[in-house]
Amino acid sequence: MTTAVPLPPAHLLTVGEYAALGEDDCGRSELMEGNLVMSPSPSPDHNMAGLRIALQLMPQLTQDFEVITDVDIDLELAPADQPGFSRRPDVIVVQRSARRRVRAEGGLIRAVEVLVVIEIVSPGSRRTDNVVKRAEYADAGIPHYWIVDIQEPVSLLACHLTEKFGYLDAEVVGGTFNSTEPFTVALDLEDLH
Repeated sequence: MTTAVPLPPAHLLTVGEYAALGEDDCGRSELMEGNLVMSPSPSPDHNMAGLRIALQLMPQLTQDFEVITDVDIDLELAPADQPGFSRRPDVIVVQRSARRRVRAEGGLIRAVEVLVVIEIVSPGSRRTDNVVKRAEYADAGIPHYWIVDIQEPVSLLACHLTEKFGYLDAEVVGGTFNSTEPFTVALDLEDLH
């Protein structure tokens, strides 16, 4: 039995149109300047690393923030009626009020509600995570971007937004990632593999 593959939309999508598409079983989708971008579903190692990051972060956050995995965010890089940008990071730390707003109003979590976005590098996403998404997240004003590479040795690159130069990189770390910005955190990176 063959399954019909849905045809891509015949026009560039707004974020609202993208959100209305819902889920499908063809893999993960994101929206880049109105274009639907498909990628294969993550590997079990990738998914487990995201879960372990979330579990480590949860008890370290203040009551104002929470961790959400694998959810679309509106990067708010275009007006609502124009071709838009939406990404689905592996893990985000958001204002706790974001989920309540989405529940009440609908739509997606907004970039302005995101404190940290975390991407786990996959074999097919290295350039996208380090160049393309890095630029988009900076343009969207997301204050912190952490890039986690789960290939041995497991490492994390923490980037923080500056006023003039986009993201500024800290040193790539392995072992344990410790930081006081944007909150006090210790992540056991060895637990991610």
